[in-house]
Amino acid sequence: MRRPFDTKTTVSLIVTLVFWSSAYTGIRVGLQTFNPFHLALYRFLVASLALAVYALITRMRLPDLRDIPLIMLSGCIGIAVYHAALNYGEIVVTAGAASFLISLSPILTTLLAAVFLGERLQSNAWVGMVISFLGTTLIAFGENRGLHFSSGALFVLLATLSISIFFIIQKPLLAKYKPFDLATYSIWAGTLCLLVFLPGFFQALGKAPLQANLTVIYLGIFPAALAYATWAFFLSKMPASRAASFLYINPLLSTVIAFIWIGEIPSVLSLAGGIIVLAGLVLVSRGGIEQKSHTPKPGARPIRLISGGR
Repeated sequence: MRRPFDTKTTVSLIVTLVFWSSAYTGIRVGLQTFNPFHLALYRFLVASLALAVYALITRMRLPDLRDIPLIMLSGCIGIAVYHAALNYGEIVVTAGAASFLISLSPILTTLLAAVFLGERLQSNAWVGMVISFLGTTLIAFGENRGLHFSSGALFVLLATLSISIFFIIQKPLLAKYKPFDLATYSIWAGTLCLLVFLPGFFQALGKAPLQANLTVIYLGIFPAALAYATWAFFLSKMPASRAASFLYINPLLSTVIAFIWIGEIPSVLSLAGGIIVLAGLVLVSRGGIEQKSHTPKPGARPIRLISGGR
């Protein structure tokens, strides 16, 4: 199944990719002041507050009670677990290894979409996915002069799996809720889960310099509140497997943003990897997707994707 890109879909993708890509550099800056867990909590407290203002202005309705367990699950997995694990991983795992492992997310999302959503990529789209993955591998080697893994890589793998599951859980919910509303629910749920890291947070906040605070506020408003909402809109317009494939652009954009923000000069190998990523995405965009299951109708109860999830 293929769907054309209209203006809103294209803009939502661009906004998501630019802000999510900038988050990696912002996280590295924030980790100079906050520990990984306080950084995640601070970021999503800011995002939750920003979305609370949005909810009040738009008079956003609350989710149905029967959907709250699934929304809580999506927030805890896709917000709390993902960001806590990723932030910790950026300390104990080299940048190249982290970007390599995170680039597994589109492949994992595609496999999960095949199992739970009935999506099947055609062969040329799979070839494009593999080519893009190889491109991100070159970027990882180019930025780190090789990959060096440690036991902390398990945290990055956990983050990769978490965000992939998050995308799959969101997809059927988007048949019932508006994208911005669902993003709001998920971020609120994730923030509630992150409150386990509250001890010591206010002491750290009181000692933080202005630059660190401004960085985390930026992370909370733009890569979190805004970009999660625009991603939900983008995801609502096409199959999850195809949507996730565009995340391969993130390492390339992250390299460019790191050069602009903190002066990191990209290597020739990284630039070559970026070109390969784009070539792979051309194949993915031309490849079709067979949809073997039906999206729930608006108002229908979302399917339960993970048994026992509460």
